Amino acid sequence: MANFKELLVWQKSIDFVTEIYRITETFPKEEIYGLVSQIRRAAVPIPSNIAEGNSRRSKPDYLQFLKISRGSCAEVETQLIISKNLKFLIEDDYLKLNERIIEISKMLNGLINSLQ
Repeated sequence: MANFKELLVWQKSIDFVTEIYRITETFPKEEIYGLVSQIRRAAVPIPSNIAEGNSRRSKPDYLQFLKISRGSCAEVETQLIISKNLKFLIEDDYLKLNERIIEISKMLNGLINSLQ
């Protein structure tokens, strides 16, 4: 198994989380403990679980952590839709973030399939 830092999916998910933090800074201040907190808490585990699973050096553990990351992607995707519907995200930002989270999900699916 490659070191997690060498995995393109980990690198892209780190960049994604960084962008989530930047964009959610523009959300209404009253959402700091609501949707901002929720979307950040869902995004951070994506690269974190990739790293933890990889570091376990056990294929079953790795697969489980990758599946958890994939679940976090679905959670973030849902929260992006809610953010767009509430007009906290402009359409362009929503489309860019949604495209990136779908790409990360597909990459996770590919990695999971290659390990099974």
